Amino acid sequence: MNEATRAGQGLSPEDAQTYAGWFRALADPMRVRLLNLLAEERRPLTVGEITERLPIGQSTVSHHLKLLAEVRFVLPERQGASVRYEVNAACLECFPAAVSAILGRQP
Repeated sequence: MNEATRAGQGLSPEDAQTYAGWFRALADPMRVRLLNLLAEERRPLTVGEITERLPIGQSTVSHHLKLLAEVRFVLPERQGASVRYEVNAACLECFPAAVSAILGRQP
């Protein structure tokens, strides 16, 4: 969150752009479920492990993870030939603050 937002001058164009990207990433119910799965597991998972737990194929899981990684909700971690994904813990702090800023509530 930038200084203008903290000073009560509304959202900056940059913050509005960032927050819109976050909400676009969460606009799909399966991405919300995928993010929830990773949050509940509390450990990095491979695409294969995620595919075993959700009713979608591997390419769709990969697509959703790519979109979530672009907005940094998930963090990829390469281990040898595979990639494991985990929830970005910073999102647990930033997202509620973003919602408060959008709604005009001061932290």
